[in-house]
Amino acid sequence: MPFKYSDKTVFRIQLFAVVMGVVLLGAKFVAYFYTHSNTILTDALESIINVLAGFLALYSLHLSSKPQDFDHPYGHGKIEFISAGFEGILIVVAGVVIITKSAWCFFSPPVLEHLNMGMAIVIASGVVNYALGFMLVRAGKVNNSMILKADGEHLKSDAYSSFGIFIGLILIITTGVAILDNIVAIIFGLIIIYMGVRLARKSVAGIMDEADESVIESIVENINAKRKPQWIDIHNLRVIQFGSRLHVDCHITLPWYYTLQVAHNEMEEVAAIINEQHGQRVEFFIHGDPCVPKSCPICMIQDCKVRQHPFKKRVEWNSNRLRRNHKHDESLVG
Repeated sequence: MPFKYSDKTVFRIQLFAVVMGVVLLGAKFVAYFYTHSNTILTDALESIINVLAGFLALYSLHLSSKPQDFDHPYGHGKIEFISAGFEGILIVVAGVVIITKSAWCFFSPPVLEHLNMGMAIVIASGVVNYALGFMLVRAGKVNNSMILKADGEHLKSDAYSSFGIFIGLILIITTGVAILDNIVAIIFGLIIIYMGVRLARKSVAGIMDEADESVIESIVENINAKRKPQWIDIHNLRVIQFGSRLHVDCHITLPWYYTLQVAHNEMEEVAAIINEQHGQRVEFFIHGDPCVPKSCPICMIQDCKVRQHPFKKRVEWNSNRLRRNHKHDESLVG
C-alpha cells in the first residue's frame, strides 16, 4: 500500500505551491512590462488563474478534510469537484482575455523590447511550474485528491505553455516578424480554453456521480484476486467519490444457512480488501442476499450439504457483471 500523506502535509504542499505561484506571477508581469509582449502576457494571465485557483484549492482542502457531521453525512469532499470546476472556468476566462487582447493588437501593435530578458523569465518559470505540478500530481494520486491533481495538471500545462511561448519568442527574435507575437498568443489562448473546458467537464462528472471506470476496474480486480467460494456473487456494485474518499455500495450473495454473525464477518472481509487497497479511505454499505436454488450451478462451495443442483461453471467477475442489479445465476453459465 502506497504511503499516504496526512491532511496537514497535503495542505502544506498546496500552500507552498501557492506561495511559489505568487512569486512567479510577479516575475512574469515584470517581464511583460519590460517587453510589451502579448505572448508573455499570455503566460502572466494564466499565472493569475494559477494563484486564484491555488487559494481556492487551499480552502477546499481545509473543508474537505473535515469529518462527517449531521448536516454532511457523506463528508465535505464534494467541494473538491466544485473547486476544480471553478478553476476550469477561470482558465477559460483567461484564454478568452488572451485571444481578445491579441486580436486587438493586430490593429494597434505594441513595440517589443528586451525579449531576451523576457525569454529567461519565461523558461525559468516553466521549469519551476513543472516541478511544482509534478509534486502536486504525485501527492494527488497518492491521496486520491482531485484538488491536488487538478492544480498539479494545471501547473504542468502552464509549464508546457511557457516552453511553447519560449519557442515563439525565439521565432520572433530570429525572424523579426512582430506579428508572430499575437499569433503565438492566440494559439496558446485556444489551448488554454481547451484545458479549462476539459477540467470543468471532469468536475461536473464528479458532481453528477459519473462512474469512474478506472476505480471500478481496480476494485473488481482486487476482489477477484482474493475471491472466496462462499462469495457466490457480488452485484449492484456502485462507487461514488467524495473528494479523496470513496463510498461503495454492493450486494453480496452468501449461503442462506449462514448465521448473521458469519455473514457479517464475510462482508467485513470484502470491505477490508478494498480499504487495504485505498488506504482506509472507503466507506461501505454492503447488503447481504441469501442464495437461492438457481445459484447452485455457479456456487463453488464443494462440500455444500444443501445443494439442489450440480455445480456447472465458475462465473468470471468483471465490472459489467458486478454492476448489474440482479443476482448471478445459471443464465450466466455458457
